[in-house]
Amino acid sequence: MHRGAATLELNGAQFDEMSGTTGATRPPYEKLAQWLAKTPLDFLSSRRAQAELLFRRIGITFAVYGTQESTERLIPFDILPRIIARAEWIQLEKGLIQRVRALNLFLADLYGAGEIMKAGVVPSELIYRNPGYRPEMAGWRVPHNVYVQIAGIDIVRTNDGFYVLEDNARTPSGVSYMLENREVMMRLFPDLFAMHKVAPIENYPDRLLATLRSVAPPSASQDPEIVLLTPGQYNSAFYEHSFLADKLGVQLVEGRDLFVRDDMVYMRTTKGPQRVDVIYRRIDDEFLDPLAFRPDSALGVAGLMGAYNAGNVTLANAVGAGVADDKAIYTYIPDAVRFYLGEEPLLQNVPTWRCREKDALGYVLDHLPELVVKEVNGSGGYGMLVGPHATRAELDEFSRKLAERPDNFIAQPTLALSTCPISVAEGIAPRHVDLRPFVLQGAKDICVVPGGLTRVAMTEKSLIVNSSQGGGTKDTWVIDDVPA
Repeated sequence: MHRGAATLELNGAQFDEMSGTTGATRPPYEKLAQWLAKTPLDFLSSRRAQAELLFRRIGITFAVYGTQESTERLIPFDILPRIIARAEWIQLEKGLIQRVRALNLFLADLYGAGEIMKAGVVPSELIYRNPGYRPEMAGWRVPHNVYVQIAGIDIVRTNDGFYVLEDNARTPSGVSYMLENREVMMRLFPDLFAMHKVAPIENYPDRLLATLRSVAPPSASQDPEIVLLTPGQYNSAFYEHSFLADKLGVQLVEGRDLFVRDDMVYMRTTKGPQRVDVIYRRIDDEFLDPLAFRPDSALGVAGLMGAYNAGNVTLANAVGAGVADDKAIYTYIPDAVRFYLGEEPLLQNVPTWRCREKDALGYVLDHLPELVVKEVNGSGGYGMLVGPHATRAELDEFSRKLAERPDNFIAQPTLALSTCPISVAEGIAPRHVDLRPFVLQGAKDICVVPGGLTRVAMTEKSLIVNSSQGGGTKDTWVIDDVPA
């Protein structure tokens, strides 16, 4: 297990967001519990149906792979909010800010002096052989030295508290669902909102726009031109791209809408070329510029990296930031907090075995039925093994994969993820959840939207919350009127 790993209590009572481990209603949920006690099931059923109708009209879908059905599916939405007390949120927020500060310093160092590798804290081969590392970025600074303007940090809770499960520093998604969830909840349950002092999240687009403006290159005008670059309408997250462009009041563009001249990026408009200063890109690195990366890419802009290298355009998030998404590098982020900030991490990682290390690999192979095994570059819940739920054939297959490519995997305990009540046809039932708060890093400040996206495993006892595999979402309330 990696150095500095916290000890997790994996046994004992399951923590429930509403009832803790004792079964008594926790203070943040007291008003919701009272409301539920006097609310008929048929009322909840009708509100579930109304919520589904609203989301169908809005058109929120997500690609679901590996099924015989259509690849586009409505994301399930649960009508009961997840509630976090303000005092508890403040502590979580401090940990998120600390972690994103360290992530930015880590990335600046990886593409700069490499001090953390020289000090032997992080193995250099783990960085330089990583597919997320971009050697094209080595030796020069991005505008304002900010690599991760938008971060999505996946958080889980056990009966020991909050832990970081994953860092999303490349192109984190899900914020549109967070905003739409809140809007639907306010329409369907105004009385429930009136009972609580819920922190607003509606100003997220304004905060994001301010963040993007703050990181415009020095050569930009006082009113920098910002665009959102999408792969196009066939991308699984296109709804989010168009939603955010509309909320930000910026142009939604594809690669063909932009061109580079004299190391400047321009947008084609009916009034002629318009210089672009900041690109909020939702395209992976390798597709951004066919001259620098994949020559067969039709999604990017030829010459974009030249303009980027010249300091004439800001890409959010920075090219090469995806190296921090790697699950093996994730295990070193607490060390990065100590190295760059001289502080102890306020948020701990989930204990993790690096299978590239001989002793860790031996332990994982011996305890495979008890563990969760993940590909270091995997995402969306794909390419992973949940040992306690795996078949003998699946266990054998992963034993072979681990033996062949141990460096391609990490392993973690099967966490007792917290549950949260959801509304189902039979009444109220617990389901496992995680939380993705969104952190914005600008040129001078950093902020966290109060709440984030709670993802729900809609199937009983399932630990898979990813929307791409049928997981759902629910609104997340940070409330001011109760203690933690």
